[in-house]
Amino acid sequence: MALDSVILAIIIGTLAAIVYSLRILVLMERRIAKIDINLEHIVMKIAKEEVQIESEERRIEKMLKAKRRK
Repeated sequence: MALDSVILAIIIGTLAAIVYSLRILVLMERRIAKIDINLEHIVMKIAKEEVQIESEERRIEKMLKAKRRK
């Protein structure tokens, strides 16, 4: 009987460790997903600002070309 109890305790302990590890993996996956979403927002903001800068740069270049022609 004692050997059966030890084997059962080992199996239950191993299963508990697996469940805990899976829980930690799920939590880490959620954190990584949040980080990914935040990075995506930052990249979109930077891309929007870059488009604005490029359009302003084109406008300034057109103004400079117009001044050179005069």
